[in-house]
Amino acid sequence: MTAYEFDLIVLGSGPAGHRAAIQAAKLGKRVGLTEHKANIGGACINTGTIPSKTLREACLHLSGYRERSIYGASYTVKQHITMADLLHRADHVIRTEIDVSRHQLQRNGVEVFTAHGSFVDAHTVRLNWVTGGYRDVTAANVVIAVGTTTTQDENIPFDGQRIFTSDDILTLKDLPKRLCVIGAGVIGSEYATIFAALGVRVTLIDKRTRLLDFIDSEITDALVHQMRQNRMTLRLGEEVDRLDLYEDALGEHVHVHLKSGKVVTTEKALYSVGRVGATASLNLASAGLATDERGRLKVNENHQTAVPHIYAVGDVIGFPSLASTSMEQGRLAACHAFQTPAHSVPALFPYGIYTIPEISVCGRNEEELTKAGIPYEVGKAAYREIARGQIIGDQTGLLKLLFHQESRELLGVSIMGEGASELIHIGQAVLAHKGTIDYFVETVFNYPTLAECYKTAAFDGINRLT
Repeated sequence: MTAYEFDLIVLGSGPAGHRAAIQAAKLGKRVGLTEHKANIGGACINTGTIPSKTLREACLHLSGYRERSIYGASYTVKQHITMADLLHRADHVIRTEIDVSRHQLQRNGVEVFTAHGSFVDAHTVRLNWVTGGYRDVTAANVVIAVGTTTTQDENIPFDGQRIFTSDDILTLKDLPKRLCVIGAGVIGSEYATIFAALGVRVTLIDKRTRLLDFIDSEITDALVHQMRQNRMTLRLGEEVDRLDLYEDALGEHVHVHLKSGKVVTTEKALYSVGRVGATASLNLASAGLATDERGRLKVNENHQTAVPHIYAVGDVIGFPSLASTSMEQGRLAACHAFQTPAHSVPALFPYGIYTIPEISVCGRNEEELTKAGIPYEVGKAAYREIARGQIIGDQTGLLKLLFHQESRELLGVSIMGEGASELIHIGQAVLAHKGTIDYFVETVFNYPTLAECYKTAAFDGINRLT
């Protein structure tokens, strides 16, 4: 490796690239990282995960949504909530996260280049400076972690305000009274429920007939029910034909034309129909690489591309495209590149969906177990049955356990409700150690806590066996 300037060059500073760079630096390697934007952190910190989750928290607080079941539907912390109110909190968190990430890279000796990186050949990366000019650097290994960009149909008149993508959320000037969300994937579903909690009349459109099809159907059915309770209109199984901007005496509107002939009139439209790999300008052909039709790279179990010393991690390789899984992929890629043993269990990666209410799952769901022919039983607990659920006012939460009918081994956990993404880790630990449903019966949980749902669900499941 001494023949190269760097042991590892990382393209992209999001969760996957950041973790890969830090891991390699911890192993004593010479690491360089490129980021073409002024701020590091990628979409996760600047336009995606961190902003959306912070907006969600600001929405829940200012709208008084969490307390409405106790104080009534009219309860609110602030009467007239504006985009400025929501963005104030997001700006603070984004600045802090950028500073933390940059400091971590600095103290681990990672050389950060504010430049756009592209391949000259399989071991040479050209750093095109934002200020002009370039420099070529060589590396024994390369990690591609450039993430994705929003899909934009060239026939749609995007203006960033009336018709916009999730990347434009932080630049919105006004909170709409009506919003149409096109695309009911994770991002679309999250923003749809966030705006609905603020009192915005939301229409959610998707050509698929089921929401979030990788989640347990009972959980998604419960989410759909809550969406409708919050006055959302769902147009599932519908496909968008075109979008038009329209202005009359009442103001500016967007007409969303569906292929079924329906027209949805709305104030603003959020276009959230997938994302594509941000690989178009990497000059991948010079490194002997090619992408699929969505700009994504194919990798093996070690995150190696078709060129063994070039790795790809994070959103650029596709599902699940979560910050948590991307970080782990970056760590594993760096360890493999430098022959350092590392172990991970992708089957037990937890998924967190920050809708309102939030959802988190780990392990297998009913559909997967049925398809595999595994005999299982179900145990459930509603938050309203738990003292803590009553205290916090969550009347809709649900925890669901799946376990083997004979061995009683825990097989999967699905949660919808307040704190789901935190609560899931108890189940994840038991799954990792192949524990049984009896663990929850025999364990004493603090009282009152939402964790008690595990005990209640375990008793419910065991009772079904007799």
